[in-house]
Amino acid sequence: MHLTLVQYLFGVASGLFVGFTLGVVGGGGSILAVPLIVYLVRVPDPHLAIGTTAVAVAANAAINLWAHARKGMVKWRCASVFAVSGVAGAFAGSSLGKALDGQKLLFLFAFLMVAVALLMLRHRGGQGDASVHLSTENAPKLVGTGLLAGGLSGFFGIGGGFLIVPGLMLATGMPIINAVGSSLLGVAAFGTTTAVNYAASGWIDWQLAAVFVAGGIAGGFGGTRVAHRLAGRRGLLNTVFACLIFAIAGYMLYRSYRAF
Repeated sequence: MHLTLVQYLFGVASGLFVGFTLGVVGGGGSILAVPLIVYLVRVPDPHLAIGTTAVAVAANAAINLWAHARKGMVKWRCASVFAVSGVAGAFAGSSLGKALDGQKLLFLFAFLMVAVALLMLRHRGGQGDASVHLSTENAPKLVGTGLLAGGLSGFFGIGGGFLIVPGLMLATGMPIINAVGSSLLGVAAFGTTTAVNYAASGWIDWQLAAVFVAGGIAGGFGGTRVAHRLAGRRGLLNTVFACLIFAIAGYMLYRSYRAF
């Protein structure tokens, strides 16, 4: 698919914004990628948008993961069990998503965005056990929540961080700052799995993905710095982003309804 220079510039801007929000809030930021690619960059095929954003989100998450790891905020063993189990769910979910009509997929995606916004509005404190480690007690919980998060991530072509962060906290009791950093391993793994599945069907625009990632690199580093500086005001940040997601979801529902 041939895009104009303006569309590529919008792709860079979209990546910058998604990378920033992913770095700040961990979960919820990447869900903005698909509507930005569809409605701002104006990629006409929803499946192509999902496949392309899966590549970009996976790459941006990997970069943000490195930034969080440098600060010692990643619980590698817990995150690895969650990510590995979720890869199977992501493959199954992405296969199902490819088989669904594109407009219907966007319609369901909008409802998912509403659910994400509601989750982000819930209070998430910073308390937790920073010394938590992988054990026989939390391993089954990590596997179960990983499969669920991976399935939804693959189906909608999203990073799934909004599920991974509370999932890691629920399964292990780790603090939110560790859950945010650790969630990025799952986001990268799920996004890569979805991207490979969509690439097999030819539903990825690699040039658009590249410029999206370029914008996401800059946004991700900026977002990670903001996340650590404003850790005590995360509730306010979540509220702002949740309101933005509500607005975009409403627009998507309106457009999808008109397309039926």
